[in-house]
Amino acid sequence: MVRITDVARRAGVSPSTVSYALSGKRPISAETRRRVEAAARELGYRPPAGASAHGRSKVLAVAAPLRTGVHVPAMMRVTQSVVTAAREYDHDVLLLTHEERLTRVGESAPADALVVMDVGLHDPRLPLLRSLNRPSVLLGLPADPQGLTCVDLDYRAAGEACVHHLARLGHRAVALVGSPPEVFLRRTASAHRLVEGFTAAADHHGLASSVHPAVPAPAEAHGIADRLLREHPAPTAVVVHNAPLLEPLITAFQRLGLRVPEDLSITAVCPDDPATVTSVPLPAAELGTRAVALLMAKLHGTPVPEATLLPPRLTERASTGPAA
Repeated sequence: MVRITDVARRAGVSPSTVSYALSGKRPISAETRRRVEAAARELGYRPPAGASAHGRSKVLAVAAPLRTGVHVPAMMRVTQSVVTAAREYDHDVLLLTHEERLTRVGESAPADALVVMDVGLHDPRLPLLRSLNRPSVLLGLPADPQGLTCVDLDYRAAGEACVHHLARLGHRAVALVGSPPEVFLRRTASAHRLVEGFTAAADHHGLASSVHPAVPAPAEAHGIADRLLREHPAPTAVVVHNAPLLEPLITAFQRLGLRVPEDLSITAVCPDDPATVTSVPLPAAELGTRAVALLMAKLHGTPVPEATLLPPRLTERASTGPAA
């Protein structure tokens, strides 16, 4: 399949110039237009099907790669919010779950703009996103957001909020049961930033702290709980950033003879807002709404901020209490 980058290379121009020359969205010199049209004819390139008379397809693409360790229910909840918000702007949504499809969509498929999920600190997709001639929004904050548009929960502040709450209750040793190991190996931004906030807040309060990446399988919960209780000092409070393990861990600690919160306090950063657990929920609806609003602003040429971080909202419930 001939791509827009092939035409750009043949004509000696950028991909965005090819797009403008063929769509008429911006003025292009007659000589450049002829060169682009000739290259397109020679290569047999056809612009994306479905484009409107104004060069718009009214389609947003959502890159939601189903990688190992990804909590799919949380990803789908945010995706659903993108779909709902896009309908308010009379746009449809194209869901991409294979990583290689992003390149095809970016270069030739009928999508006006892109939403990119599961963002890494040094995500290999960033150079492509910076070079595309169509807008994108990342649901995640990479290490260098320059030239990008990003929106996410402020995970560092979420980690800090959990520890501040536990420190106020008098806890002196805290543990974090974090995302799966492969998520950390990919350097997923949300997981790393939450650890940064958790560790920084523990150091600020002079607390003993430990971080434990965990396989998100309920069968692993008893072993994790047992290992945590064998630490020196043993934690009197646990922060969970691993949704499938939250309820199994509470059950495991109780079977090991601990009462929650009398003997052990538990708080969580999770996609749901559990009725009995002190937690910072993932604001899925707001993330989707913000992402689509930012894309629409960019499509209309309105300047937008590089990074929008949503403040965490910690709700105190029955799972946390004063340190024993």
